[in-house]
Amino acid sequence: MKKIENQTFDMERALYGSENIYVKNCNFDGPEDGESALKECRNIKVEDCFWNLRYPFWHDHGLKISKTELTQFSRAALWYSDHIEITETKLHGIKALRECRDVVMRDCDIISPEFGWSVKNVAVQTSHAESEYFFMHAQNLDFSGVTLKGKYSFQYIEDAVFEKCRFDTKDAFWHAKNVTVKDSVIKGEYLAWYSDGLTLINCKITGTQPFCYCRNLKLVDCEMTDTDLAFEKSEVEAVILTPVISIKNPLSGTIHVPDVGNIILDDKDAKGEIKIDETIKKEHQITACA
Repeated sequence: MKKIENQTFDMERALYGSENIYVKNCNFDGPEDGESALKECRNIKVEDCFWNLRYPFWHDHGLKISKTELTQFSRAALWYSDHIEITETKLHGIKALRECRDVVMRDCDIISPEFGWSVKNVAVQTSHAESEYFFMHAQNLDFSGVTLKGKYSFQYIEDAVFEKCRFDTKDAFWHAKNVTVKDSVIKGEYLAWYSDGLTLINCKITGTQPFCYCRNLKLVDCEMTDTDLAFEKSEVEAVILTPVISIKNPLSGTIHVPDVGNIILDDKDAKGEIKIDETIKKEHQITACA
C-alpha cells in the first residue's frame, strides 16, 4: 500500500479513484471546502484522520476506517460502498451510511439522523448511537452490545438478530420482518406495530401500547413494565414474567401472564386467550395488580 501521512486536503475529489492506499493522520478540512475526497476507490485504509468535508466515501470497494472522526459537517459520509470495516470511529454527520453492504462496525460512536438506510449484511458490536430513523429498510443485521437513543428505529427491516442491546427509542421495529431480539432492554412507545415474525427472548420491555397489529409475534420469558393496551389486533404467543397494566383485543394465540390489571375484549374478532398463570406468579413471587 502507498502511505499518505500527515497531510491536509481540502480540494474537491482530493484522492479520487485511488487504489491500495493507507491514509494516516491526515485532515480533510480547509477553505476550499471540497467534496468526495475518496470517491470511487478500492482497497483503502484510513486511520487517525479528521474529516470535516462532505461525501468522503462513495462507491468504494474494500474500505477500513479506524480511530477516525467524521464531524457533523461530514454529511452523507458512506454511500453505495461495500466490504467496509469501521472501528473506534466517531460518525457524527447526517445520513452517514446508506445503500452499503457487507459492513462490520465495532466500538463506534454514532450521532447521525437517518443512519443506515437500505443497507445489507451489517454487523454492529459494542457501539453507541443517537439517531432518528436508524437502519430503516435494512436487511441482514447482526447487533451485539449496542446502545441506542432515538426515534423510529429499525422500521421496515428484515432478517435481523439483536443480542444484549439497550434501546431507548420510540416506534421501533414497525413493519419489521423475521427479527429476533435476545437478552435486551427496550424502552419506548408503540413498539413493533405491524411487525411480522418478531421474536423476543428474555427481554425487558417498557412503554405504552406495544405490539399492536403484529403477525407471528412471540415473547419468551419477557418482562413488561408500564405497558398498557398491549397486543391489540395481534397474533401472539407469549410467556410474560411480570404483571401487565392492560391487554386489549389480541387477535389470536395465547398470552401467559402472572396478572393483568385490565383485560379489554370489546372486539368480536379478538379470539386471543389471556391466561393468568399461577405458576409464573409463584416462581417469580409476583403480587397481583391493584
